[in-house]
Amino acid sequence: MAAFRRLFAVETWMRALTHPWIAHASLWGLVALVIAFRVWVADYERPLPVDGAESRLEVAKGAGLSQIAVQCKAKGWVDSPRFLSYYGRLFGYAGGLKAGEYRVTPGMNLKDLLHKMQKGDVVVYQITLVEGQTWRDYVRQLKDAENIESTIDPDDEKALATRLNEPYPTPDGLLYPDTYFYHKGETDFDILQRAQRRLKEVLDREWQNRAQGLPYHSPYEALIMASIVEKETGVEAERARIAGVFVRRLQQGMRMQTDPTVIYGLGKAYDGKLTKSHLQTPNPYNTYLNIGLPPTPIASAGVAAIHAALHPAAGDELYFVATGEGKHKFSVTLAEHEQAVTQFQRNRRADYRSSPKK
Repeated sequence: MAAFRRLFAVETWMRALTHPWIAHASLWGLVALVIAFRVWVADYERPLPVDGAESRLEVAKGAGLSQIAVQCKAKGWVDSPRFLSYYGRLFGYAGGLKAGEYRVTPGMNLKDLLHKMQKGDVVVYQITLVEGQTWRDYVRQLKDAENIESTIDPDDEKALATRLNEPYPTPDGLLYPDTYFYHKGETDFDILQRAQRRLKEVLDREWQNRAQGLPYHSPYEALIMASIVEKETGVEAERARIAGVFVRRLQQGMRMQTDPTVIYGLGKAYDGKLTKSHLQTPNPYNTYLNIGLPPTPIASAGVAAIHAALHPAAGDELYFVATGEGKHKFSVTLAEHEQAVTQFQRNRRADYRSSPKK
């Protein structure tokens, strides 16, 4: 009986809707509804009133469409946050909106913005960590960079080594110099972790393809040599020759006698001028007193210096000295070397430079 009554009610409504007058009114109502809907949709497809070259919208983690709509209202982009929420849900933008900072440029509309948030097309920044720097140099650079959160103490190298899960006493040499991209909200540690992973990739690849007969017992020792080569020269053609000099010295039991290691060992005591007293001061990095490699890298080495350390140039050269033009004079014998020292060091020109022009 209940089923019969429901059927009778449906038939009654169907007959009413098919009445000519009601059908005519319903048609016009539908047309009006379609027009109103189209006008409403068009309102969200108009360009946003962006002042200047661009504006930014920062979406917090966990923010939903309703919260984003309120932010858009605050910027004057919509009149009603509720209707923006309706629009987003109707067209499939309610779920999967990603947190981050978004760039809004002239000509963009709300539909474009919601599409950006679905893709996670956030603002990307970049920073370049250059070769020959220490981990402290990188930390200070990251602290001064735009929109990076600082979490690392530049005076506590052991703490950073522990966070990086490294067994070595210092992070120096373990961070690859390169250009890194990041977005707002990332930390300095996030970027240094990427630099650490990149260094391992490069070093592993170069170690697998190394020359034979090298005086290194591990990739880490090769990295130590690469850091010294990096600090000794910025001239591409000299890297392999300088690596060759140091490799032959190690193989012959000679001291490496390289200034950058002494300077690194002095730390804050180095005031920009290396003295004879410094060369006579014992410390683990004084390669004028100690035979062999220093205990750790002294800086971050790029792939060119790493490659040179693992592919040193063949030859008989055991000495080199800076010429004052950013390059070096290489010598086979001590007598030749002393003549070069007299020529280029003891009688320095006024325009003497230890590094090449940039």
